[in-house]
Amino acid sequence: MTLDLRLVPAALAAWAAAFAGVLLPPAAAGAGAGVLLLLALRLGWTLRCGGRHRDRAGPTPQATAVLALVIAALVLAAVAAHVHQRAGGLLSELVAAGAVATVSGPVTGDPAVVAADPERGGGERVMVPVRADLVVGRGLTARARAPVLLLAPPSWTGTELGSRVRVTGRLVATEPGEDVVALVIVHGEPQVEAPPPAHQRLANRMRAGLVAAVEDAPAQARGLVPGIAVGDDSRLPPELDEAMRAVSLTHITAVSGAHVAIVLGAVLALLSWAPRWLRAAVGAAVLVCFVVLVRPEASVLRSATMGAVALLALLLGRPARALPALCATVVVLLLLDPWLARSYGFVLSVLATTGLVVLSGPWAERLSRRLPRALAHVVAVPAAAQVCCAPVVILLEPAVATYAVPANVLAAPAVPPATVLGVVATVISPWLPGVTEPLAAGAGWFTGWIAWVAVGWAELPGARLPWLGGLGGAALLAAVTVLALVLARRGRRARLLGAGVGALVVLLALVPGPRRALGSLFGGPPDDWLAVQCDVGQGSGFVLRSGPRSAVVVDVGPAGPAAADCLRGAGVTEVDLLVLTHLHADHVGGLPEVLDAVAVHRALLSPHDGPVDAERRVLAALEEEGAAVERVGAGTAGEVAGIGWQGLWPTPRAVELATPGDDDAANDLSLVLRLETSEMSVLALGDLEPDGQRGLLQAAPGEALEAVDVVLVPHHGSPAQLPALADAAGGRLALVSVGADNDFGHPAAPTLELYGRGGALVLRTDECGAVVIVAREGGLAAQC
Repeated sequence: MTLDLRLVPAALAAWAAAFAGVLLPPAAAGAGAGVLLLLALRLGWTLRCGGRHRDRAGPTPQATAVLALVIAALVLAAVAAHVHQRAGGLLSELVAAGAVATVSGPVTGDPAVVAADPERGGGERVMVPVRADLVVGRGLTARARAPVLLLAPPSWTGTELGSRVRVTGRLVATEPGEDVVALVIVHGEPQVEAPPPAHQRLANRMRAGLVAAVEDAPAQARGLVPGIAVGDDSRLPPELDEAMRAVSLTHITAVSGAHVAIVLGAVLALLSWAPRWLRAAVGAAVLVCFVVLVRPEASVLRSATMGAVALLALLLGRPARALPALCATVVVLLLLDPWLARSYGFVLSVLATTGLVVLSGPWAERLSRRLPRALAHVVAVPAAAQVCCAPVVILLEPAVATYAVPANVLAAPAVPPATVLGVVATVISPWLPGVTEPLAAGAGWFTGWIAWVAVGWAELPGARLPWLGGLGGAALLAAVTVLALVLARRGRRARLLGAGVGALVVLLALVPGPRRALGSLFGGPPDDWLAVQCDVGQGSGFVLRSGPRSAVVVDVGPAGPAAADCLRGAGVTEVDLLVLTHLHADHVGGLPEVLDAVAVHRALLSPHDGPVDAERRVLAALEEEGAAVERVGAGTAGEVAGIGWQGLWPTPRAVELATPGDDDAANDLSLVLRLETSEMSVLALGDLEPDGQRGLLQAAPGEALEAVDVVLVPHHGSPAQLPALADAAGGRLALVSVGADNDFGHPAAPTLELYGRGGALVLRTDECGAVVIVAREGGLAAQC
């Protein structure tokens, strides 16, 4: 197979320009575009002058480089225009000030239900994307054109895509490079100023009709039929969702190129008798309608644009070249929306398509020597997609889906009929509800097979093997994969070497020791570490070394292996003292994994007992571990393994005034400790909010808050802080444990300034990853 690679450098250059450009001020992006254009002109002139007498056919590498530079310049110029449009005006000023403002605009996506606040452990909030076109604040009114994200009460769940809403809330700035300019914290009910446009109302009716048609169907059909037809996976049972993740079948409910190909292919097959222009016209109309129906997500846009290129090729009577079409699609979409370059969904979609275009054909050809040709293609397609996507998936979850290929092979035959039946049922649902239900039921039969495959393979031993996380893990998996593929194409000796590489992969995946050793090469703590602020996402986990293989641990992060992996990476096998500042999920959720990874001897808990369900689970787990549990607060103290601890808050009186089991009081009744070693002192402030911080300042001895080396900034750097506490604690190093792209605006810029204004170094895990503290000449040093 001969691949047309001429547009690949241009697509990569466009991607790099968009990825970096959205982080730059508009002037810098514009200047970069000018520089790249000048370089392209210079290189083009040199090429023209030096190649006048050349007879070589086809583009030269220099010409390809010129094209890549021109495309990168165009993308940077587009980025500058987009960023300038978003950054200027009243909205930008109000966001910078963290002001309360009124925003109006159309809803651009379906509301998504999320936990209200992982620190509070309950309730629901709804994320609603809105394109703000009018903003009112501080007595001024101005036009705008910028996307914002509402964090609203559950009453917003029914807000329809396309409806125009008016909302008042506090504006919270997002990080540079985010695809929304602000998070709007909303407490009021939705104010709908206008319904969606007619075409979106019709699409909403169709989607609602499909949901109604499967209302009485089995749980898998209620979730999978709308998911596979229109990408609505909101009703997918959690256990089925987890099983599909374990075997890499989630792409089935993420409308992508396969869905577009199935729908477009079915339509064109029905029109095989029609002239070429009619097939292209009907195909284009179906493509537009399908995008409206399933929502213009990143993968849908990529797939639809490629479908449009294929239709254009059909109209012109020329064969569609898949790789140039993909590259052209990437360039066009990045020109229209540069923020797609930083979207995991878009990255995975493009990589999967690249695998299908570049690898699946040759692999199917080789497999067809030993398998029937149809089966060879069925195996080659998911294998190629999995190989290309796996390194990026590692960045999302450090695990390898062992049975992804066989699970996809078995599920594949059910996907086309389920998709076609589901889409037809959706389209006719407003007019023929009596026919919709049988069609949806038919789709449910096929999704039942998909669910059975997912659950069956996910329950097998070793369905997900742990792997190194982060960029190091992604790079290692990519390198091992490329090496194995290269060796597999060579002689017998090379294949034996490839088998050895495969054995190494299994060893790394199954045996913690080698994996931990390699993890240290990719950013693990040095041997002389004193403390580690673990990167556990939107939660907290801090480790203070108490011996060669032991530590004092403050909180264990949200559910998942992050805290346990942090302890393993640091070589900790025993926890002399486990401090749980309070019982919210983002501080105790990782306890089961930690107890599996290390031995915990003793635990300190806040005297407040809320939330009750969390307390029951935590106490049961610690009892099973055999750890001694104590409730401590202000006025308590002790020492373990040479580390002294002093309880500063809460006071008995503060606990008495709170309602037993009160979830809302848990933050302000966080257990506050000062930890002291021979090298450093640490002030752990839990998730204290202003009331708790005020109480701590009144109750704690003055010297307990003074001369602290390390401060664990409370509540993940939320804006609710008392300057007096930050001033009293001082600290040379302030650590903020916070998740990247969290929905709460943490950490707040004023909080970072507050803890850094005395000269302290402020480090945050969403930017640094794990922060390691070591002793160096002249004092302590922190490593990101």
